[in-house]
Amino acid sequence: MYHVITGNGKGKTTAALGMAMRAAGAGMRVFIAQFVKGESYAEHTILDQIPGIDYALFGRRCFIYKEPEKEDVEAARNGWEKVHQVVQNKAVDLLILDELHIALYYQLLDTEEVAGLIRKNREEIEIVSTGRYAPEFLLKLADLVSEVKEVKHYYTEGVEARKGIEF
Repeated sequence: MYHVITGNGKGKTTAALGMAMRAAGAGMRVFIAQFVKGESYAEHTILDQIPGIDYALFGRRCFIYKEPEKEDVEAARNGWEKVHQVVQNKAVDLLILDELHIALYYQLLDTEEVAGLIRKNREEIEIVSTGRYAPEFLLKLADLVSEVKEVKHYYTEGVEARKGIEF
């Protein structure tokens, strides 16, 4: 199956990581490709300790408030190549494409390549993609779409991101 987790609310990556832990607990092999992220986050500390879960970051730094640079495109494309290798080697039961929607929104990846990989592999591999701005073609491909809606968030009151909660 193919799952899309999108929306403007907090918790898209967190939901996907919960699926990863559940899958690993059931003996499944998990690969998490984190696009647009280049920094270490608190979840990496625990992911390193869970057998069956591998992850990699395919970003540099936050460019959300400006245009991506050539290096951002290269990082995302290198990540996409790694995803292809993982899928071709059948080394995974659950593939999480974290912030894939953002990578597509900023045109870091080719939409046809993404659609092709999902279409070809969704029968054998459980695939999850996350991020705001899920494109219509992914919504149509999906077997399940969850939208995380922001109703209220403390950042509007000036609360900065907190370690262990937001990063």
